Amino acid sequence: MIQACYRELHRYKYQLVEPYQHAVGIREQVIDTPFLSLDAAGLLGIANGYAWDGSSGPTIDTLNFMRGALVHDSLYQLMRMEKLPFSYRDHVDQLLRAICLEDGMSKFRAWYLYQAVKLFGGANATPGSGQSDKIICVPPEVQE
Repeated sequence: MIQACYRELHRYKYQLVEPYQHAVGIREQVIDTPFLSLDAAGLLGIANGYAWDGSSGPTIDTLNFMRGALVHDSLYQLMRMEKLPFSYRDHVDQLLRAICLEDGMSKFRAWYLYQAVKLFGGANATPGSGQSDKIICVPPEVQE
């Protein structure tokens, strides 16, 4: 019997339905993974199907937060994967603030958001800090 395997997701609320690109100003790194890429010109590519979790902590997902969260979460993931040096963390946090302001977030909320990720976000960018997804196969492989 052929089994079907799927991934049980732990951290994600949203999934892209079309590819997205954003200039992030990180030009020293060239990265290519199945869902995320960064070219020499500093253009971040996020593939269709990429999943992210939106806001974390005491904040809510609003339209003026979603694009910033997408870019921020993808760059933090690259840091967790050790594809992007952790030393870019402050740049990535400031980029979140800038995108949110560009999308119409109030200056106070954008400042508050930046302070929160600056103070509490480091654990989410630390290599190896991500929780692995569980792979489940149905029906389970039968032992003979």
